[in-house]
Amino acid sequence: MLGRSRGELIPALTKAAMTTHTFTLVLSGPDPTEPDVLTALEEAGCNDALLGMRGGIPFADFDREAPSLGDAVLSAIRDLESAAPSLIAIRVEPEEFVTASSIAARTGRTRESVRLLIEGKRGPGGFPLPVAKIDGRTRLWRWAEVSQWLATTLHVSSPSESATLAAINAWLEVRRYGGQLSTSQVRHDFADLLREQLDRLSA
Repeated sequence: MLGRSRGELIPALTKAAMTTHTFTLVLSGPDPTEPDVLTALEEAGCNDALLGMRGGIPFADFDREAPSLGDAVLSAIRDLESAAPSLIAIRVEPEEFVTASSIAARTGRTRESVRLLIEGKRGPGGFPLPVAKIDGRTRLWRWAEVSQWLATTLHVSSPSESATLAAINAWLEVRRYGGQLSTSQVRHDFADLLREQLDRLSA
């Protein structure tokens, strides 16, 4: 496994309580186990990530200690990309988009129980709307919305910090595709909107 030593992960937060966070960075770029890339990551001290290829796509499985999932993911992206600039993080998993079966698995419910919640035949109703369809029968939901609904409506605990992963993945999407917006004016307007949101986050 590759990565920075546990005590050096986030120097400014060494006194904070540390928890091990497990996640995967899906990458673009060369095979991260190529000797030159691997050497660069080793020299950066990245010994908390297992690197490899799945279906021709590079990945890094992290078990990173940090005060929060957000700290862990962002520090992992910074460490990996600074050590090996040819590798670029494009997505963080576990997957943000889930099927009804995935919702059942993540919450420990049966598939039928989730179906009844979705259709409003059980619970208070108002289950989040699906965001996409794979085919005529399979729908996708955004996990951050589902987990929040379960927590606030049914008081059901679910894996925490899903909104954090959704926000980080949104940032990675903007970084990846923002430069491909149709015109310079659209890019300028889009950048203004992003700055407004960042100002609100910083307030």
